Amino acid sequence: MAKGRIEIREDRCKGCTLCALACPQGVIVMASDHVNAKGYYPAMLNDAEGKCTGCAICAVACPDVCITVYRQVPAKTRPSAAV
Repeated sequence: MAKGRIEIREDRCKGCTLCALACPQGVIVMASDHVNAKGYYPAMLNDAEGKCTGCAICAVACPDVCITVYRQVPAKTRPSAAV
């Protein structure tokens, strides 16, 4: 299973919640304790358990291009050659 992480530019986020609704893993939440410079509660990654797969659905859903996705795909192992 691929592992991923995202970075959200909080200064650009308008708190529309589209990324949180689109996330199949449910690891994006809206901040409730602070607002950005524009006065919006920004989206935040809440992934203490490492559930993010880097699927990038959140980035596609974001109308303000606030999300950068990083994905680590495990290396495939080759079967040993028969001698």
